[in-house]
Amino acid sequence: MSMKKEGILLAVVILFGAGGLAAAQDGDLHGSFDLTYQGKFLWRGVDWFADKSGIQSTLDLDMGDTGLGIQVMGHRANASGFEDWERWDYNLHYSNQLCSGEPCVMDWTVGWVYYNFPDAPTSGAPRTAKVPGAGADWQELFATASWPEICPFGTLPSYTIVHMWPSDSETAKAARDIEGWAHIFAIGYDWTVEGILPDTPEQTLHLSAETMYNDGMLVQGADHDWSYLLFGISTDFAVADRLSFTPGLYHQVTMDSSINDDGDETWLTLGMKYEF
Repeated sequence: MSMKKEGILLAVVILFGAGGLAAAQDGDLHGSFDLTYQGKFLWRGVDWFADKSGIQSTLDLDMGDTGLGIQVMGHRANASGFEDWERWDYNLHYSNQLCSGEPCVMDWTVGWVYYNFPDAPTSGAPRTAKVPGAGADWQELFATASWPEICPFGTLPSYTIVHMWPSDSETAKAARDIEGWAHIFAIGYDWTVEGILPDTPEQTLHLSAETMYNDGMLVQGADHDWSYLLFGISTDFAVADRLSFTPGLYHQVTMDSSINDDGDETWLTLGMKYEF
């Protein structure tokens, strides 16, 4: 890693470390740890582990009123042969709000993500044909906006713009081909129904839909086109104080074969989350 990159990373760590220390002193530091089984790991339309299941672990830290947050997420395949694609995501972000109290109120987040592949490359050619060559970490800048009051019936629309590039500018062309932009449009709705369990008066079902326009990002030779439609439903069950169980069901309609050869994908998730 060059001295310039080390200096940038050190500055980012100091900034977020100072924010975390201030939040901890004020007693406002809180977060969660989540461990989720995924029947398949599809990320931005790509079938990462080729229809095999995986485990996703997530640590979220919210630094109180500072607006700063840190997320560390790990992805590990349950089957062998995918060591090159097991990944750690380090996400540093800042959130705020515009037009508070108005119908046009907007929640927004900007952030930087570092995607680290600790075991790549282990054996030359990549195991997942739709993912570029192994051996290079990635970086990403993103901005997300959502409008909680603009739509009727509690629906929540959001828009995310992403720019991704390889961390090492000297890496192989296959990995450099991940560089590009993407535009992600999503909508969510919390539907309250009668309780499923005897001691639960009501249950909230989290419904979601998402689509992405890929402007040449992530996959070698990706079309500049709409990539997929993703539909999801999940719900939370309280297990104990601050501990919850979340099952989810997801279905992806692939709209572009350059990112995924399979037309449709359906998978189940089972997650446990502890909040602190």
